[in-house]
Amino acid sequence: MLTTLFWLSLLILVYVYAGYPLLVRLLSLLKMMPVQLDDSYRPSVSIVIAAYNESADIENTLDNKLKQDYPLEKMEILVVSDESDDGTDEIIERKARDSECPIKLIRQVPRQGKTAGLNTLIAQACGEIILFSDANSQWDKHAVARLVSNFADPDVGYVTGKMVYVNEDGSLVGDGCSAYMKYENWLREHETHLGSIVGVDGGIDAMRKALHVPLRPDQLPDFVQPLKVIEQGYRVVYEPRALLKENTNEDSGSEFSMRVRVGLRALWALKDMSHLMNPVRFGMFSFQLISHKLLRYLAFIPLVILSMTALLLSFDGGIYTVSFLGLVALYVLGWIGARSIDADKKSSAFYSVPYYFLLLNFSSFKATAAFLRGEKKVIWKPRKG
Repeated sequence: MLTTLFWLSLLILVYVYAGYPLLVRLLSLLKMMPVQLDDSYRPSVSIVIAAYNESADIENTLDNKLKQDYPLEKMEILVVSDESDDGTDEIIERKARDSECPIKLIRQVPRQGKTAGLNTLIAQACGEIILFSDANSQWDKHAVARLVSNFADPDVGYVTGKMVYVNEDGSLVGDGCSAYMKYENWLREHETHLGSIVGVDGGIDAMRKALHVPLRPDQLPDFVQPLKVIEQGYRVVYEPRALLKENTNEDSGSEFSMRVRVGLRALWALKDMSHLMNPVRFGMFSFQLISHKLLRYLAFIPLVILSMTALLLSFDGGIYTVSFLGLVALYVLGWIGARSIDADKKSSAFYSVPYYFLLLNFSSFKATAAFLRGEKKVIWKPRKG
């Protein structure tokens, strides 16, 4: 029984983190579905931003969007302020008065959260393409043009760009987070070749307005909205040329809280959209959704089982002893990484990657426990990178 649990948990973990990506890579070589790009395509666009007490960042974010290499007459910016009380609204209004591009502020009172705010903005948007930006997102100046070039393909309904985490001081969480995003971006590139990707960033996304579906305030727009696009028969693709530079979160507590919150809302999204995991109806994408998201969020379960069975079987020698020692090394390196954060020290990927791997799995455990208790998250303080 112990050996069966050991091998089953080991195989699941290997599949989730290595087997599935390699299988996607192989399948993408066998069946390539290129996107019919047109870099001269210039539809009207609406950039939507949800903000709560973003006075420190909102002006730079608006300036960043106004400097896009895109015709201003085909662009508008809409911002919803979720009952901000730190001067955010006044900054937006001042920028709107001096801007050649229309900037519209909508104040949401009382606080209802990001999803409700985006529902309000998109209902009033005039653009054919909706672009989603966080209140602190800094895009490359060609990002808008490169995102919309994908919509020249009539089968494309949603596009996400490439998030690059900037870590100026080499902090631990930043290094781990950057390695994780490199892994995710590689996977998205090859999932695109299969047809559609499973996960998006949210801070640099675009979709056809005609495909937008208003969501409940408790739903995660970065996850559910792309799934709604898939449901309607369109592709969700990755555009690596559209770059978002964002500072990593140097506070491990904030990073953990953010991961728990996102994980909790993602689990509810998987429940709401569980019909997409039916391979009879959705074929390859259902396999991707199960492998990339459902199994990834539940990977802490085989990790715990593997740790326990490896400990109990370690005296039998061979692969069991090696596995146990490897797990001990993983936890020790993660512990050293955590200590480095507490001491405010820089750390190499040798410590940061194990630490971030364990942080992701523990946050998934916390999110799953909250999900099973029926908890939901609608409003929160924004993550500061």
